[in-house]
Amino acid sequence: MREAAKRTVVQKITYFRKENRCSNYLLPFHTVVAMSTALPNLEQLKFGYLGWEHKFNEGEDPDEQIAANEANFITHEIEILYRFRKLRLLKIHYAPLNGRYPLLLNFPLLQYLSLNGLDWLKLDLEVLERLLLLIELHLHDIRLLTGNINSVRVLKDTLESIDISFCPDIEGNFMDLADFPRLNELILRQTSVTGDIRDIGERDFLALEVLTLPKGVYGGSGREFQLISDVPDVMNTLYSFRKQRPCLWLKDWYGELSEDSPDWYDGFDGVDIFDPCSIPFEVRLVAAGSRIGYRWESRDDHPCEAIWLEPEPDLDSSDSDYDEYIEELEEIERQVVYRGFQQPPTEEEYGRLVSELED
Repeated sequence: MREAAKRTVVQKITYFRKENRCSNYLLPFHTVVAMSTALPNLEQLKFGYLGWEHKFNEGEDPDEQIAANEANFITHEIEILYRFRKLRLLKIHYAPLNGRYPLLLNFPLLQYLSLNGLDWLKLDLEVLERLLLLIELHLHDIRLLTGNINSVRVLKDTLESIDISFCPDIEGNFMDLADFPRLNELILRQTSVTGDIRDIGERDFLALEVLTLPKGVYGGSGREFQLISDVPDVMNTLYSFRKQRPCLWLKDWYGELSEDSPDWYDGFDGVDIFDPCSIPFEVRLVAAGSRIGYRWESRDDHPCEAIWLEPEPDLDSSDSDYDEYIEELEEIERQVVYRGFQQPPTEEEYGRLVSELED
């Protein structure tokens, strides 16, 4: 029976601390130890937070202060997990890891990797060269993650999804991935990756459907504008790109006016009377049917009127398409707070609007 169990391919085990106001449950780690011997053919493993004053053993070059603070915690051996060498999917979210581990050297069959919220894990993208079957790579909120995005080029023929977000030390040019034949999702939010969206040619990113680039890229999300007048050029670039790739979704794209901009408000008489969350200093794409535009809006969703980048659709188009356009256009217009403004009001105009509302 034991030998039969070892030969069994087990699809999935989830190992997570579960906590809420009504329950406090921790799957004993010795259960995982037992599984590593009894079920070595496990294909999917998810694990994370171990519980109050539990931790994994430190890796190489750990943060000494964190190690000292956790010196009396109950320690679990991360190496136990290395026994699952048949893993296809591995998710590690918010696990107490500290230092550098040979984590990814032990799963040669891995196809799906998700690491999230690992504050003290030290990892470089170069280790991915061992994962030659990888299809999806998701790395979120790992502040000690380092490397150049071109390190994933060894996985060019297999990768379909790359999401590296909130990892500020990841560098390189996103165009290094332009010839990945299967890549349909590329998200590089809040990294140090650079480039220019205008460099994307007709034969680049042929399978791409979802794209989010950081503010260091011309045309990237979160871009800071020094002047309101700088916005139209970038928006026209995004529009041209969207027309070139109508099926491509620029996920969560936005820009914002830099607080260092001379167009930013200073307040009256040296006293700042403005709530920055109510001033329309962010710019976002809008769409009504197939018609594309953009608008300035505040952080609390108070928009100006839309600036359309193309004319209204032809009345001769199908009734259903035109009806959809009118319905979505009316919803966009209904949301407008700053009527009569297609860009942020001047400081004087905004002050007058505030006064009128107070009256």
